[in-house]
Amino acid sequence: MSYALTNPKSLNLLVTRDFPEDLIGPIRAAYTTHEHYDAAKRLAWLKENGATIEAVLTSGIVGLKEAEIALMPNLKIVQVFAAGYESVDVPALKKRGIMMCNVPGQNAGCVADHAMGLLIAITRRFKEADAKVRTGVWDDTNNGTPRVSHKKLGIVGLGSVGSEIAKRASAFDMEIGYRTRTPRTNVPYKYFDSVAALAEWADYLITCTPGGAETNHLVNAEILKKLGPQGYYINVARGSVADTKAVIAALKSGGIAAAALDVIEGEPDKIDPEVYTAPNLLFTPHAAGRAPEQEADRVHTIRTNLENHMAGKPVVSPVKEMAG
Repeated sequence: MSYALTNPKSLNLLVTRDFPEDLIGPIRAAYTTHEHYDAAKRLAWLKENGATIEAVLTSGIVGLKEAEIALMPNLKIVQVFAAGYESVDVPALKKRGIMMCNVPGQNAGCVADHAMGLLIAITRRFKEADAKVRTGVWDDTNNGTPRVSHKKLGIVGLGSVGSEIAKRASAFDMEIGYRTRTPRTNVPYKYFDSVAALAEWADYLITCTPGGAETNHLVNAEILKKLGPQGYYINVARGSVADTKAVIAALKSGGIAAAALDVIEGEPDKIDPEVYTAPNLLFTPHAAGRAPEQEADRVHTIRTNLENHMAGKPVVSPVKEMAG
């Protein structure tokens, strides 16, 4: 595996969030990193040291604000560690001619595996069954939990992740419907012109859209009511896509059967504690896209983008606003 810079350690990289060790470890080893996770402290540090920074590694949730960008006169490139970049001020970067890259689609299969696992787990009540066996209760009726195959799956967002979920669901003989801004002409799935119509039709509803203002609380009390008491909801998108209070209320009232959240509003340290009191709810810690194979691929893409750009060579995954 080769990269374009002869001396990567010469690159001063600002890191804005506490990334998993299997991701940040190789980055620390390659570059001179300056890791500042608290927004206020980071801004104060940049006022004194911003001129040293040539590159930034951030996430779509933490992002990068115009005030921070202004304090880095020698900034050349911003790299987001995943696909989403809703909290990065892209216009401010473009105005300065600063490149921005993401890591699109690389973990789509991994997220899709996880989403299907969550779907099966909440339908067949794996968590509850495991707890019973551990307390000596051998109940082989499985509490009358329904099967997954031959059910209707509604996918909100048919991008790389949604498409991979649909492929897996097809192997379960599920009927697939989807909602995107415009219908796809190259897929055999049923198109719906609103999330509400899709939810009303579906037995399962999975959200795998980008975050940001356009999708904020896309799944709300109205959508969950349409999904109904026999319906299941899974979110592998962004926490902001689902109204947490609405999900809690629907679960407590029996308005939906169960839910699984890999992402949740306020994660990780500002989550509404009431959510932990909701029944029939399964969590995973924003881990759907993480696997050793995925992290190795992600690090390779990040390093290639950073080092190619600093060496005057083309990057491999510019965001769409930079690709034109």
